[in-house]
Amino acid sequence: MAKKINFSITGMHCASCVNSIETEIKKLDGIKKININFASAKAFVEFDENKLKDEDIFKAVEKAGYLAEKEDIDQRKKEKEIKSLKIRFIISLILSIPLMYFAMTSAFLPKILIKHMGFIQLILATPVIFMGYEFFTRGIFALYKTKRANMDTLIAIGVSAAYIYSLVSVIQIWLGNESFSHQNLYFEIAAFLITFILLGRYLEAIAKGKTSQAIKKLMGLKPKFAIVIRDQKEIEIPITDVLINDIIVVRPGEKIPVDGIIIDGHSSVDESMITGESIPIEKVKDSNVIGGTINKTGSFNFKALKIGKDTVLSQIIKLVEEAQTSKAPIQKQVDFIASYFVPIVLIVAIFSFCLWFFLGSTFIFSLTIFISVLIIACPCALGLATPTAIMVGTGMGAELGILIKSAESLQKLKNINAIVFDKTGTLTEGKPKVTNIIPYSIKKTEILTYAASIEKKSLHPLADAIVEKAREEKISFKEVLNFEEFSGKGAKATIDNEEVLIGNKNFMLENNIDISNANLDIDHLMNEGNTTLLVVVNKKLLGLIAIADVVKKHVKQAMIKLQGIVDHIYMMTGDNKKTAEAIGIKAKIEYHDIIAEVLPQDKANEIKKLQAKNISVAMVGDGINDAPALAQSDVGIAIGRGTDVAIESADIVLMKDDIRDVYRAILLSKFVIRKIRQNLFWAFIYNTAAIPIAAGILYPFTGFLLNPMVAAIAMAFSSVSVVTNSLFMKRYKKKIIKSFN
Repeated sequence: MAKKINFSITGMHCASCVNSIETEIKKLDGIKKININFASAKAFVEFDENKLKDEDIFKAVEKAGYLAEKEDIDQRKKEKEIKSLKIRFIISLILSIPLMYFAMTSAFLPKILIKHMGFIQLILATPVIFMGYEFFTRGIFALYKTKRANMDTLIAIGVSAAYIYSLVSVIQIWLGNESFSHQNLYFEIAAFLITFILLGRYLEAIAKGKTSQAIKKLMGLKPKFAIVIRDQKEIEIPITDVLINDIIVVRPGEKIPVDGIIIDGHSSVDESMITGESIPIEKVKDSNVIGGTINKTGSFNFKALKIGKDTVLSQIIKLVEEAQTSKAPIQKQVDFIASYFVPIVLIVAIFSFCLWFFLGSTFIFSLTIFISVLIIACPCALGLATPTAIMVGTGMGAELGILIKSAESLQKLKNINAIVFDKTGTLTEGKPKVTNIIPYSIKKTEILTYAASIEKKSLHPLADAIVEKAREEKISFKEVLNFEEFSGKGAKATIDNEEVLIGNKNFMLENNIDISNANLDIDHLMNEGNTTLLVVVNKKLLGLIAIADVVKKHVKQAMIKLQGIVDHIYMMTGDNKKTAEAIGIKAKIEYHDIIAEVLPQDKANEIKKLQAKNISVAMVGDGINDAPALAQSDVGIAIGRGTDVAIESADIVLMKDDIRDVYRAILLSKFVIRKIRQNLFWAFIYNTAAIPIAAGILYPFTGFLLNPMVAAIAMAFSSVSVVTNSLFMKRYKKKIIKSFN
């Protein structure tokens, strides 16, 4: 049986780290799926629990040289890590500045200092090396245990080369070997390498923390306590102690603790944090409420129906976390490159050292080349390029009420060239409404009175529409006798000693009713997608009532926008062709793109037909009746009001009942993929240009030789720049929101 686990990993510092961990885990028998996100330091693993246990996976992570933590790394731990990096950087900087001063101005120092300069620099540099102990432990440990090098390995080798060479030089000077002098010490380079890399890690940790702000906001929505009624008393208990069917009291301004249904009271509730809907929703008895939303004005009691991990908020958090852990197809290509990157850099560094040395350059010159190549090579930027953009993008989506389940679906959505919309409940309200009442001999209110009084006894959806309309008009129902219903046709009854019939055209013709003066109205209304019911009293036609499933608000707006970014927009429905075309006209969908008279079980086949033409298809439906079609499509989009977040068949869930969010989701997808490509471009350009320069390619022509300290600064800020570019994505949120203004 398949089991899924999410856990945190500490100690990762580049894409090579991710590859090392994934390789070790994949060696285990029973692994089905694995995704590790370098930016969030989290892993998602699906495995056969009959073959493996959680502990086996954690041991594989430890074998690779890292630490797996079953519990999420909380904010305090992250803040502690950032604080540690800051302190270590400051200490390293304080000790490195004198080293740089001594290296640059040793001629002006007192003779006593010059005489013991080697020991002084050794004393200053050694604590700095200890400040960067993790680069050595992780880098060398990874090489020893897994036979694979990572970014820490490059740093460890580069710094060790500078430090060990300088240490040997100090010993040789002390022994009186005149071939060595204080001018040949590399302590300041070793120290500043550690200092600048610590600075880069510190800035990177701060920036990475900002990429997961959406999850922090969602987690912050969870109330910690709830007031429940037990033994007829109100008591405050921790949210973890709430039980299903508990009666919970919510006062003005309080957060709703869990999901449930109101049993007493009324209020307006701000659901914007969950659905993205800014206007508070009115809540009365029998209204559903969502945990984490904010009660505004009134007080109410509600019954708890979903608690803990089953609440809508918990499911949203789970979906966003899984999406942020998942990998886009483009990331797999990057991972492949990163797996070979570090070994290639090592080879280039060694080759460059040997080439310059055998061409007659000094050992010091060749060593400088060797260290510069090792330090400037930065797979960190490559490793951060995709996951940081995915984290920010999926977080933005969650804040907009667009839940993206995986990075793969986010990337696929960008390339969609056809969208298929289910009609009922997606483009239309899914609830028939009275659209017109045409009287022939009496007032509209009288027609509605007769019709509603009879239909009140029926269970047909069309009957509900008439009864609802009568209630809106505050019409009093009359007493009905001898009620008789004829399936698919109409109904008959006695009201005030008069025989009343209500039904379709065929029903009236069967009862020999003259409806000739209504034929034009019937044809006109049917062409507009209405169902018409005729009202007859004592064999005389009094009028007709038109009922239709009306098109949702904003559908026209959405279709006009979508037609500008995709090739085809289809509507799929079980309705007859005439009714479907009428709805299509209102929804701004071309008649030749309407797929009508489709049974629910055949919807997936219609998607297959489109895919057979090499069309990439997104299916938009309600997530329940359309499940097979959603699963068959390249990207399945479920649209609802938040209760459908657990639908497995959809790749994307739109929390609001707003069709415009389909367009917004595509905009978001295109923007995120564009940012990923920008990040990858700059990361590749940086390494493509930096490594040859570090190897000394410009030196024969310009005399320019890259200082290893400059290489360390460039390496550190390449990662920070990639993360910062991803963080700038948040500015695009306002543009998405205003896309229909």
